[in-house]
Amino acid sequence: MAVNMNLRALRYLLALAEHGHFGQAAEACGVSQPTLSVQLRKLEEELGLTLFERASKGVVPTAAFEALLGHVRAAVAEADAILAMAHHLRDPLAGRLRLGIIPTLAPYLLPLVFAPLRAALPLLEIEPWEDQTAALLDRLRGHGLDAALLATGVDEPDLASRALFAEPFLAALPPEHPLAARESLDETELARDILVLADGHCLRDQALAACGQAGGLGGSLRAASLPTLLNMVAAGYGTTLIPGLAAGVAQDAGIVLRPLATAAGREVRIVWRASFPRRAAVEAVGEVIARRLAHFSAGGGPPK
Repeated sequence: MAVNMNLRALRYLLALAEHGHFGQAAEACGVSQPTLSVQLRKLEEELGLTLFERASKGVVPTAAFEALLGHVRAAVAEADAILAMAHHLRDPLAGRLRLGIIPTLAPYLLPLVFAPLRAALPLLEIEPWEDQTAALLDRLRGHGLDAALLATGVDEPDLASRALFAEPFLAALPPEHPLAARESLDETELARDILVLADGHCLRDQALAACGQAGGLGGSLRAASLPTLLNMVAAGYGTTLIPGLAAGVAQDAGIVLRPLATAAGREVRIVWRASFPRRAAVEAVGEVIARRLAHFSAGGGPPK
């Protein structure tokens, strides 16, 4: 017997699985609750399966739905890919582009590039999503993001990337620190009292490696964010390494910044799925960012 499933019903199914409530799922899908309920009941009848246990406090997916979940997600993802490809064929530089960005980059880079991006790509709607590297890569692989700005290399056959700019690290010290009078520093000199970010931040691992502490520091402070780290340095709790784009914020906090003798730093890249049909949009965004930061990569100060 033929089953006439429609894509809308499959989307409703995933929404109900996510929210566990007919009203919330309907709101997320932009339809009325009766419409969503009728469509899902019809889908269950067509499949000959009960997909949810309905109760007064919500719904619970059945074992049948759990068994079908992967196939439903794959079907919706493939349908989205068809729609995206059709849109790409019309205009790859128009529409939404979901762009992930790591927390140690987002607050410093986005204010520099949003205006140039709007000017160069007026039909592109960039939606930023800030999170740590591992979470961004998971969302990228799962089609929750279209591209991501990262500061680590990605060596996976299903992902493509392009280097955008080099960002130097700077030594950040309290004004009264003994090393603050130096013109430049060897980063290993900071190892004794360096403060770092919590596990999961790529900047933590990069800073420790630069200071010769790749194995980690026993009792060193682990801050949840770069602003917290800067506040701790400003208060005299220790030193740290910061990415160059954060220099202005650090100086405003009264922190002394010094270049590193080895010119250690990180490379910022834009990463996307190799199969993403709107590669032209990703490359256009990357090109705008690379041009905006070209002077910075060449050793000049951050853009104004």
